[in-house]
Amino acid sequence: MIETDLSRIETLARERSDANWAFRSFLKFGDLSPYAIDRAAHELLEEVAGRIDCTACANCCKMARPVLGPTDVKRLGTRLKMPTSDFRNRFLKKDEKGAGWLFKSLPCPFLSDNRCAVYEDRPRECRSYPHLHKREFVTRLMQVISSCAVCPIAFNVFEGLKRELWR
Repeated sequence: MIETDLSRIETLARERSDANWAFRSFLKFGDLSPYAIDRAAHELLEEVAGRIDCTACANCCKMARPVLGPTDVKRLGTRLKMPTSDFRNRFLKKDEKGAGWLFKSLPCPFLSDNRCAVYEDRPRECRSYPHLHKREFVTRLMQVISSCAVCPIAFNVFEGLKRELWR
């Protein structure tokens, strides 16, 4: 069964925190090959993503702050017909880790009726979220566990992996 209720997902992710961290250790240090883990994650992602409408949720746009690189900032500034410096001053703040820029406020300033108003020009991290399609799933497990409380796709894929792989 696919869980899509956001309040239930947040509660379950919190309740299952210890199990999620134990499963992370199992994946990271167990005997499963990274290829087998990637294959299982990608198969579950395909199944789950096809059953969830992101525009019915948009929780990532409400809860997460993607890191924007220089290309993202330039592209969005151009989209809004603003000089890059004006765009940064109006919408962004420097990432404390020095990795780039973050939106000053949540939800994302470009979220409108659960849809991205700049969808064609959205930041690279938004295009990729929740990043489950990438190879080397085990290298992003902390991020996946964080996403479980925010994204129904991440939550359901991680729960599916626990059912399929965990002994």
